[in-house]
Amino acid sequence: MGIHDGHRERMKKRFLEHGLDNFDDVNALELLLFYALPRKDTNALAHALLDRFGSLAGVLDASAADLLSVDGVGESIAGLLRLIPEMSRRYIVSKTPDSEPVDSPTLAGRYFLPRFLYETDEVVMALLLDARRRPILCREIGRGTVDAAQISARKLASLCLERRASSVIVAHNHPSGNALPSEEDVAFTARLGEALSVLGVELSDHIIVAGTDYVSLREAELM
Repeated sequence: MGIHDGHRERMKKRFLEHGLDNFDDVNALELLLFYALPRKDTNALAHALLDRFGSLAGVLDASAADLLSVDGVGESIAGLLRLIPEMSRRYIVSKTPDSEPVDSPTLAGRYFLPRFLYETDEVVMALLLDARRRPILCREIGRGTVDAAQISARKLASLCLERRASSVIVAHNHPSGNALPSEEDVAFTARLGEALSVLGVELSDHIIVAGTDYVSLREAELM
């Protein structure tokens, strides 16, 4: 066993016994990189990544293209680093009950908050509900700007008919960190509500998420 192997085993044992609380960001990232670089020292690369992106959050929020631009980062490392926030979001969402009615702005906000964790793009989602306001399906319907999601309105209408939804809650995030609705958000909500009403489907709410904050357009009387 070489010097690096001994270091790796000590780090892994330390994590299993005590968790990450007594690891600094460099050591935590170094440990993670063990699983993509089984035979190399990962300390220097951990430092390089933190220097490039400024923080552990910056590393895990970085795009695959940006990660690959760092010397020493290949597809295995980029894939592993991108997997962490995605898996974390999936874990948190899986702990959220998906069978209870979503029949208030508060419950709608709580439903959508974890689904936008770690997103750096603007994403639009739709939650289809049955007659008792229980979730049928939650699906991404647009990525980019809310305006671009207009072309997804027909897809959403088709989905509502296919799944026999009685109502829909749409939600999107503001990666800038401000959940206040824009005029464009309000106008998009009105257009979408009109399109769905022709099908007999109610647009119940539009939730805007920014980090751990959210705004309900229904609650704000903007729809």
